[in-house]
Amino acid sequence: MPLEAVEALDIDTTKKDSKFLLSRIYKLTQFDSGSYTIPRQKIIIDEKPFFTDSLQVDVNTIEVDTTKQKLYDIKPIIEVQKSGSNWWKWLLAIIAAIVLVAFLLWWFIWRKKPLTEEEEIALLPPYDRAKLALQKLDESQYLIRSEVKEYYSELTFIIRKYLDEKVYDRALESTTDELIARLQLLKEGNQVHLTKDTIQNLQSILKRADLVKFAKSAPDTALAEMDKATITKEVDAVKASLPEPTEEEKLLDQQYKEAQERKKKRRKIVLTVAISLFLIVATIVGFGIKYGFGYVKDTIVGHESKELLEGEWVESAYGFPPIYIETPKVLKRTEVEVPKEYQDKIKTSLFRYLASESGIDIQVSTTAFNNQSEQAGEQQQMSDEEKAQDLLKASENYLKKLETQGAQDITVKREQFITPNAAAGLKTFGSMNFSLDENKSELANYIILLFRAENIRQQIVLVWRGEDSYADDIIDRILDSIELNPDEPVEEDKE
Repeated sequence: MPLEAVEALDIDTTKKDSKFLLSRIYKLTQFDSGSYTIPRQKIIIDEKPFFTDSLQVDVNTIEVDTTKQKLYDIKPIIEVQKSGSNWWKWLLAIIAAIVLVAFLLWWFIWRKKPLTEEEEIALLPPYDRAKLALQKLDESQYLIRSEVKEYYSELTFIIRKYLDEKVYDRALESTTDELIARLQLLKEGNQVHLTKDTIQNLQSILKRADLVKFAKSAPDTALAEMDKATITKEVDAVKASLPEPTEEEKLLDQQYKEAQERKKKRRKIVLTVAISLFLIVATIVGFGIKYGFGYVKDTIVGHESKELLEGEWVESAYGFPPIYIETPKVLKRTEVEVPKEYQDKIKTSLFRYLASESGIDIQVSTTAFNNQSEQAGEQQQMSDEEKAQDLLKASENYLKKLETQGAQDITVKREQFITPNAAAGLKTFGSMNFSLDENKSELANYIILLFRAENIRQQIVLVWRGEDSYADDIIDRILDSIELNPDEPVEEDKE
């Protein structure tokens, strides 16, 4: 003081001979012309105080030749393009997550997977499947390893499986006598045209297989190979004895296949929807546990106060002397109607932002008083008590204004408010009810901050809904950002 420090650069260290020189540059500012004395500055070196010399500074006015330099009006407020944010990173992350989930669903559910050998065999017709099984049995090592029981078990399973699918649907669980009796009955009923030799050959091989499996009989290898050749021939005979399917049977079979395809597709759709819903619900629950379900709901549905709190804030100065404040949006100048009898006594500038949905109202105003005694050349200083009375009166006037706007049940509390840069003022705060209609009212909170200098009154008004936690955080952040110098003199209007 009386100059204001704008910036202090880093300490610069230089070495000369065997000594170090430490120097720091301070940038100071002063807008009023005159002679100022910077008092001695204390510097502590090795816990010992040293004092610099005082310094005389002359601040001169700048002469403007209006005949050569034209004067222009202040330019109006213009809209500027909002600077970019990190929303695109979140968008890319969401798109990447959706693409990953879609790829996994396609890979594990919708992709046509290559069939395994067992699946390819299962899709073959019963006759082709039986012939392929006989071929593989011929390539097996059962007889070489003298595993006759396993050989006959596989051989009889092949013929029983074929008969089960094409002739008698209980061939696998029937005994040999039951199966042969059923074949004989089907032959006599002209349902299948099996020959007597075919039935006898099947009966002979099946009974021999029963002896091998249950009586530990051990026929030689040649007989086993002969039985396999006989089964191969009888499979062809059974196929030849079966009637050709009618067109109606073919149509029913085609309809059955289409129904199975629709059922399979429907199962895939249900599985995809279930997995997608599970992932969505799990994501919401996870974020809800971490951040709170109300926060997640407001993020998905949208909440103006939350968007204001998490958006890009603006730090600016309003009025003169300036009120430095950080707000979610830029405050715009608003015209203030001054009664005619006060137009030559006061000048008021008002800057305001009103959120349409959340109802957050931020007002910053500066009122300059044109003191008649000062115009006459007399200088009068307001006492602290007069300043306090003026602030109290101003707060009462604003409370009455709230009542005229529909506020009811206003609670009033007052305390001293000190800004981060040590400017002291009056804080009036409390709650009130705003009548929305005859049967409904809404709880709201308010804060009125008032600062008084000799011919300046600065006012900050904050109003917000009572049950809005995001608005509470917004107000706290605004209050922590307020800085001003209420004792700074106002610049006189030369026009």
